[in-house]
Amino acid sequence: QVQLAESGGGLVQAGGSLRVSCVASARTFNNYAMGWFRQAPGKEREFVAAIGWNAGNIQYADSAKGRFTISRDNAKKAVYLQLNSLKPEDTAVYYCVASQWSSMPVSAAPRAYEFWGQGTQVTVSS
Repeated sequence: QVQLAESGGGLVQAGGSLRVSCVASARTFNNYAMGWFRQAPGKEREFVAAIGWNAGNIQYADSAKGRFTISRDNAKKAVYLQLNSLKPEDTAVYYCVASQWSSMPVSAAPRAYEFWGQGTQVTVSS
C-alpha cells in the first residue's frame, strides 16, 4: 500500500502562485507514474497533470497548460505541482495520485491510478 501526503494548499489571490507537494511512501517510487487531479464543489473530479517515471513523459489538462508545471524528485519521493496565474475557477481540492504502471503517454484517466491522497485545498479569491 502506498501512502500519499499532500501539502502546500492555501488561500491566494487571483493571479498569484502556489506550489502543492506530495510525498509518497512507495519503496520503488522511481517506477511510479504520479499525477494530480482536482475536484471543485459541485463538480466532478478532473485531471490536472501527470508525469511518468521518465520525467519527459508529461501530460496536462488544457486548463493547466501554460500555467501549471508538474515535476518530480525521485530522491525525495516527491511530486510537485507549481500553480501560476491562478484563477478563481482553480479553486478545488487537489489530489495526488500514483500508479505503479507508467504508460506512454502517461494516463489522464482516474481509473489508471491505484493510490490517492487525502487532498489539499486550494482557494483562489477574486
